[in-house]
Amino acid sequence: MTIRRVVPNIQVASEEGVARSRDFYGLLGFEEVMSMGWVTTLASPANPTAQVGLFTEERTGPVVPDLSVEVEDVDTVYAQVVASGAEVVRELRDEEWGVRRFFVRDPNGRVVNVLTHRPR
Repeated sequence: MTIRRVVPNIQVASEEGVARSRDFYGLLGFEEVMSMGWVTTLASPANPTAQVGLFTEERTGPVVPDLSVEVEDVDTVYAQVVASGAEVVRELRDEEWGVRRFFVRDPNGRVVNVLTHRPR
């Protein structure tokens, strides 16, 4: 199994909160690389896999995940998670913005968004 990146997700209360967080993480060298309004991704220009996600809400899942893990083969990981008996919080599915993902709860109660980018 190949992990491509791990992204901590931070829930913010509003668009104003996103702006304040963007400014703060900018002090640490992060730059905005994606914004869909409800989710914004900041990344290091020197290491694009070093990222932080800012969420005002989760539009297609039941909760804002605590972190996101991008894997090479999400279908295989999903099958392993289901076989393990772990709690799937949201079933595997394709999103309109080009990712295939599911949510799973870790043993500490944290929700993990496991995803892969689909070829375009």
